[in-house]
Amino acid sequence: MLRTICRSGGLLLKQSQRTVPKLWVTPAQQRWASSLPMNTVVLFVPQQEAWVVERMGRFHRILEPGLNFLIPVLDRIRYVQSLKEIVIDVPEQSAVSLDNVTLQIDGVLYLRILDPFKVSYGVEDPEYAVTQLAQTTMRSELGKLTLDKVFRERESLNSNIVHSINQASDEWGIRCLRYEIKDIHVPPRVKESMQMQVEAERKKRATVLESEGTREAAINVAEGRKQAQILASEGEKAEQINKAAGEAQAVLAKAEAKAKAIRLLSDALTEQNGNAAASLSVAEQYVLAFSNLAKESNTILLPTNTGDISGMVTQAMSIYSTLAKQKTAIPSLAPKSEDEKSADEEFGNPSA
Repeated sequence: MLRTICRSGGLLLKQSQRTVPKLWVTPAQQRWASSLPMNTVVLFVPQQEAWVVERMGRFHRILEPGLNFLIPVLDRIRYVQSLKEIVIDVPEQSAVSLDNVTLQIDGVLYLRILDPFKVSYGVEDPEYAVTQLAQTTMRSELGKLTLDKVFRERESLNSNIVHSINQASDEWGIRCLRYEIKDIHVPPRVKESMQMQVEAERKKRATVLESEGTREAAINVAEGRKQAQILASEGEKAEQINKAAGEAQAVLAKAEAKAKAIRLLSDALTEQNGNAAASLSVAEQYVLAFSNLAKESNTILLPTNTGDISGMVTQAMSIYSTLAKQKTAIPSLAPKSEDEKSADEEFGNPSA
């Protein structure tokens, strides 16, 4: 029985659907003016749809998705609202920016119905009202910005338009989710000037980058030369210090060797036959110096008896003997102490 009633209700619903003539409305308005089902007592409301029911011409209730029952003749389905997100294409319009540039802008509007009652009875054509509100709001917002800021602040512009639309559409039961600007058309002359500006800006950046590169290269070269000079001076300083230290060590080594040689020589002279050895060494040095006279200079001073080698050796030995006697006589000339004087007087030393 219930199946037969449902089938008959479906047939009556298909036959009694009323549609708005396509010649009198636009495609956007056809979306809102959907077909109205007829009261068949038993009704099945689809998901994401809200059916507004009037009883004797007055609002009665809103049918929820699923099975619903109505009273024939008294109840009538007056509006069918879709609760899905609705996308509206905002037509292209002209707007003037703050710097008096005329722009052609179009956008896309995303809406959702929150209150089917307000949408049905708050405004006659919700889509047309929201579209006009979006266009006027976009004109007013663009009038606050210059041309450069319009391209840079598209996100803030979209958020401002959404905020303005929501303030006015709260009474209509519609919520604007977002608004996006699809395209911005600029006059040809303005577009050419913008391209020239972009090219000039790029040339400026290239020149600045090139100058900065040249400056950094010059700075690097100067820093390199400075470091090289510093390192060279430090190396020269270290070399001089090392050279001086080496010379000082060489002088000290020579002095120590000479002092050691003198000590060894003095020790050797105090031994037996030391005078004879010293005489032989002096004679050898005399003969060697005489043989090198012609090698050191062109001017040669020769003694009268150059052929008498034995006489020269005898003369050198006599000089050495005289110096040796003077050396031994020097300690005897030193003043004697009181003990030495008393000792001399006691033993009868005449030198006292």
